[in-house]
This record gives sequence, structure tokens and C-alpha cells, in this order.
Amino acid sequence: MTSSTLDPISLEILWTRMISMVDEAATTLVRTSFSHIVRECHDYAVVLLDAEGRLLAQSTQSIPSFICTLPATARHILAKFPRQTMKDGDVFITNDPWMGTGHLPDINIIVPIFHKGELVAFSGTVAHSPDIGGRIRSPGIRELYEEGLRIPPLRLMHAGERDQAVFEILEANVRISKQVLGDLFAQLSANKMLEKRLRELLATVDVDLASFGYEIQSRAEQAMRADIAALPDGVHSYKMEVDGFGDPVVVNCRVEISGDTITVDYTGSSEQLARAINVVPTYTFAYTCYALKCILSPSVPNNEGSFRPITVKAPEGSILNPRFPAPVGARAMTGHLLPPAVFGALSATIPDRVQAPPGSPLWSCHLTGTNHGEPFACLFFLNGGQGASATADGYPAISFPSNLGNTPIEVLETQAPVRVLRREIRRGTGGAGASRGGDGQVLELQILADAPVTVSFMANRLAMPAEGLDGGEPGAPGQVLLNGEVFDPREISLIQPGDCLTLATPGGGGFGAC
Repeated sequence: MTSSTLDPISLEILWTRMISMVDEAATTLVRTSFSHIVRECHDYAVVLLDAEGRLLAQSTQSIPSFICTLPATARHILAKFPRQTMKDGDVFITNDPWMGTGHLPDINIIVPIFHKGELVAFSGTVAHSPDIGGRIRSPGIRELYEEGLRIPPLRLMHAGERDQAVFEILEANVRISKQVLGDLFAQLSANKMLEKRLRELLATVDVDLASFGYEIQSRAEQAMRADIAALPDGVHSYKMEVDGFGDPVVVNCRVEISGDTITVDYTGSSEQLARAINVVPTYTFAYTCYALKCILSPSVPNNEGSFRPITVKAPEGSILNPRFPAPVGARAMTGHLLPPAVFGALSATIPDRVQAPPGSPLWSCHLTGTNHGEPFACLFFLNGGQGASATADGYPAISFPSNLGNTPIEVLETQAPVRVLRREIRRGTGGAGASRGGDGQVLELQILADAPVTVSFMANRLAMPAEGLDGGEPGAPGQVLLNGEVFDPREISLIQPGDCLTLATPGGGGFGAC
């Protein structure tokens, strides 16, 4: 069955079935993972790619940025390992930031899928590992080599046989190897589940996967182009600023609409820094596309065609296109500014579809040390308030533009020697407006370890809050306190047993004048 013989009903059934297969593989990953980062916070993605490494279908619960980065990762794998050298049972791995999601903790697994001896597709997974060695993740790190183990594109398995050296190197360079390797095996299970389900489909349905992929990608591209063409041509700009290291970090966003294409240019943004808040081009592209997909063509399932009408530019050497080996571990602190910057640029043209800046970038805290002689490493997430829109208040304590869950108290207390003393909504911290921004949250915890604990944070909007949009008021800034005193979260620190940390996340911006 080729694309020319596929009627719309059959096409929809097949497409939906593929999404269901990817979702089943994602469920396999979540249920077999060892870390709460995947299991509770859902910091992962699963995708099905065609034989050229182009996106066909994604898991429903996925980190938005990973959807655009995994195809790029597959194409980097193909550049090093041509398809004629690939065998059934091969598995490929990398966490190189410039080839993957933009920082080292995210491990990418790519598996070629064969049907009747022909390579027809790839299954791809990425999951945030609970540890990747090096110094713990911090915006204050000054070069990539401090950030942990960098894995170039490698064969993890050769025709079904493990490359034991790769496993041993990974195990020897991380703090909590059981969790790290457990999550890696969970990824392999998810990849294999997707491979199994696709083979079952191709064995029972006479469909040419290449033709089918071309058809759905073309339809998604046509839908996106039609939505872009419905907007008036023009150039729109918006500048965002957020706390930096001395000078503010600037994201300068210029959106040009021309016919059925959009070009987003970040010229004028900050230069790259010797700090870990730089963003590699794949991540810059991914979160720009995500913003445009949300407001222009949200109802069409994501695939490669959705992104073809979009061009993204950022000058080399800028914070959104840094030169290797720039530190990038805390790249979300800048990358999460891109969707609200795009929204701000288009707010005058389509005010009913955008929202004010959120109380993100996403906050996280990383604790490592020993307790009773046993090592521990715990990374947990907590969210600020969502920005308001023209039609609705923002939600409190919700992640945007990522969709990570807040780490549950029970999980946090299990993974690290801490006691959570308080967790509550920061009432009234969302910006005022015709629609109010979402409130942040407060998390207070006490260190129970019997030895000093190393701590790092991804915490921003401490000095420069989330702005309002269209006359809305800004949200409240965030705070980090140590034993009740203001604490600088930008550098890795050592805190003592009995110390109390208070993390108060920012509120989202309001929308419209009151």
C-alpha cells in the first residue's frame, strides 16, 4: 500500500496506531526506569523516525524540546555509521550536547529497525540520567569538561551483543551507577518495544513506510504553511532579559512572516558566556519550533513536516549558538526563555493565542554527598507560575515550556537525607492583569545527612521577574534562602547537616491591563 492508495481514513488509523505504539514504548520506559526523574517527573521522550532520521511520531508525554533534537541525533549517528554498516540488533548511544538535547545528562539511544532485511525506521529515546559524573550541574561551571562524561556516537550493542567497555566506562564515572544503568536498560526496553510493535504492524499491514512517512509529513507541512499564510506578512520583535552573571542575559527575538514561512532571528542576544547557561543550536531550534507549533498549528500531531516552514538563526558565538567547548549544563535557564520571547514578538499580531512569560526557567536543585557512609545524588524539580493569557489566568506551580512534573515530597525524602518542612503555593505572586499570572510555590527542607552536602541550583528570576504582556503586571521574583538568609544559588556550595533551604519560585506575568 503506497501513499497514493491510502484513503484518509486508513491514513488516520495508521498514524494513530503509530502514536499508540510510541506511547506504549514510553510506558515501558516509565515503568521500568529506576530514577524518579523519568518515573515521576517524566524527563524523557520516545520517537519513531523514518529511515532518513526524520520524525514520524512522538510519545504523547514528552519533553517538547526532545521532539526536535532526536531526529538531529539520529542524523549525526547516520553520518558516523552509514546505514549499510548497520545490522539488526545494533544500538547506538551519545550524549554529546551538540548532537543531542544540549547537555550531558540526557542520554540518547537510537536503534535501527529492519523489515525483510531492509532498514526501514529508527526508534529513538532520550532520558535525563540521574547522574553523569563530573561536578554536579550548576550554572556557575565554566567549561564543558567539568560537566561530566561526554559519550561520542558509539555502538552500545553490536548485532545484539553488548559492548561491555561502554557500560563499564559509564558505570565507573557516575555516582549512583545502579540508577544510571537501570534507566539506560529501561531506555533499551522502550526502544525494543517500539521496534517489536512496528515489525508487527508491517507484518500484518501492507504499507510502504517510506511513502506513508512522506504523506503524513507532507500533510503536516501543508497545515503549518496554511496557518502561517493566514497571518499578515511583517517583522515583529521582542527582547527579554533575565538575571545573569553581572550583566543580564538578553534574548533578542525577531520574527519575520513571509508568505507561508517564518524566520526567527536571535541576532542581538547575549554573547556566549564562560558559564553553563549557553544553548546549543539544536535546542534553540527545538524550543523556537515548539512555541510556533503551539500557537499556529497545535491540533496536528508533530512530525518532521511541521517544522520545515521554520528557519531559526542565531549568530555563532552567541549564547544561543556557542562555540565548543562552551559549558551548557544549565542550558534551560536560557533556552526556556525562547517560547515567551516568540510569544512576545507575535503578541500584537495574534494576542488571543499567546501568553505572558512564565515564572520559569524551570527551577531544580541537586544534592550530593554521603549519609552513614553511603553516597547519594538527588536532582529534583519545582516549577514557577504559568503566564496568563488573554482568556485565562495562569496555573500555579506548573512547568512551561518544558512539561516536567514537580518532584513529589515522598520521592524527595526517599532519594536524599532531607525532611520537607513545608510545601505550599505562594499566594498572590502571579502578576496582576485582566488575567492573572500563576502563583509560584515554596519548598522548605532540612538537611538530615551526617556530613556536609554539596548543593547546586538552577534558579532564576531572582532579580528580574517575569514580565506581564499587553499591560499586565510582572510576577513576583523568586528567592533562595539558607537558614532564613538570602543565598546566592549561582555557584556550587557546601551546606551543613541541620541547615534549612527555602526555595520560593517566581510567579508568572499577568496579561492585559486591569
